[in-house]
Amino acid sequence: MDKFTYQSPTKIHFGEGQIAEIANDIPKDKKILVVYGGGSIKTNGVYEQVTAALMGFNWDEFAGVEANPQYDTLMKAVAKVKAEGFDFLLAVGGGSVVDGTKFIAAAACYEGADPWEILHDQAPVIAALPIGCVLTLPATGSETNGGSVVSRGKDKLFFGSPLVKPTFAILDPQTTLSLSPRQVSNGVVDAFVHTMEQYLTFPVNAKVQDRFAEGLLLTLIEEGPKALATPDDIAVRANIMWSATQALNGLIGMGVPQDWTTHMIGHELTGNYGIDHARTLSIVLPAVMQVCRKEKQAKLLQYAERVFGITTGTTDERIDAAIARTIAFFKEMDVPTSLADVELGRADIDVLIASLEKHGMTALGEHEKLTIADSRKILETAL
Repeated sequence: MDKFTYQSPTKIHFGEGQIAEIANDIPKDKKILVVYGGGSIKTNGVYEQVTAALMGFNWDEFAGVEANPQYDTLMKAVAKVKAEGFDFLLAVGGGSVVDGTKFIAAAACYEGADPWEILHDQAPVIAALPIGCVLTLPATGSETNGGSVVSRGKDKLFFGSPLVKPTFAILDPQTTLSLSPRQVSNGVVDAFVHTMEQYLTFPVNAKVQDRFAEGLLLTLIEEGPKALATPDDIAVRANIMWSATQALNGLIGMGVPQDWTTHMIGHELTGNYGIDHARTLSIVLPAVMQVCRKEKQAKLLQYAERVFGITTGTTDERIDAAIARTIAFFKEMDVPTSLADVELGRADIDVLIASLEKHGMTALGEHEKLTIADSRKILETAL
């Protein structure tokens, strides 16, 4: 296990009724911009709770952040922030709203020529407005980390900075009961793959991180299908919500190698074809497991035994069984597991490979040795 420094500045309020805590965590002298998406918060009671908590505060709102937050939309919010002097941002929604708000926070303070440089050129973030968030869709873990993904046309790009970590996050499982089955499935799968990309590499004797990750995987496998079968079960939603946060708050990734190949290839599927983020991950991950089975052999066998109880058979048989069980779980969550499932074929692979090259994704994997040819093989395996 490598040396590391871990700090999580985000205060978490978990449980029903916790939205009221907003009033205690934002200084009274702040001018607040509430950022949200398509307006579902106005039909599920969340908006009403937020406005009640903000009574007596100076605040306004910005709506319309997309499921894949678009740069042009976010820049409209940046213009509003600058013109009207907002100095605190409150994201209310899922991971996309939180990601978008992080970019607004950084872009509003950016002194370079164009805030697009934060994404395109990885220009450093040296200042950002403070952020709080009310999470309504557990999936990305964005509520407690410093990462953000923003789209501009077909470009879907990442930036990260500790300066955009939310100062507090409200996690009320009650807010998730109005989610559609598709949103529930996407959230569970996103959290599952986040965990896998920090776990499924090679052993470094990081027993705490490994067993924590395995616990999250087991919980998501157990609770995910229940959330679809019994959508009103608040206890199930609570376990999923907490799992999604823990999957990407940085803890299980401390001191261990990570492999974000699935995400990088998945971003190109979303950027070029508009496929839901989580559904790109369920397509790509099994193919990554298959193509990289030699490099990941030790952890694949550990995953097979500890998560699925697979202990008999040859090495190849156990790995095959683990991949098959992963695919079966994804199918149980009603997400696609091949390019054919989303009506894409061999001709589309050239488009995806060109996008990977354009975005500099030419050395992926935990060893940064996966070439464009390897990415092509992964996509061909996913057919």
